[in-house]
Amino acid sequence: MARHADHKATSSVRRTLMRVGLTVSAAGAVVAAGGASASAAPIPLPQTQTGDENVDAAVGGVSTALNSATANGLGTLKKLPIDPLANTGVDPLDNSIGTQVADFVPVSTAAVTGPIASGASLEELPVVGPATSVLPG
Repeated sequence: MARHADHKATSSVRRTLMRVGLTVSAAGAVVAAGGASASAAPIPLPQTQTGDENVDAAVGGVSTALNSATANGLGTLKKLPIDPLANTGVDPLDNSIGTQVADFVPVSTAAVTGPIASGASLEELPVVGPATSVLPG
């Protein structure tokens, strides 16, 4: 009898957790859909006439709006640290191994994992950093 009662209690808890999980998932989908529809809203363009000056003004306005939007989004992304555990005692990237054979130059993995383990952002990395200067922001 006790096993049956214990099974019922466990089943009830599982069912409740399942409902909470589905509710949170549905709420997340609604928020994501709202963000997608808000970002998909068309940019209002000025009234264009037959002259080339108005078309150039419209294209310039769209270009400025697009550049501003990407600069704000990518500028923040380029400045965020890549490794959230950097400079902590539990950082898995804060280790390196090296070796030296005879009189050859020593080889180590610190050159690869060092910048990430020290809390570098995307624009501060040795190889990728100069490439991010092409992105706005």
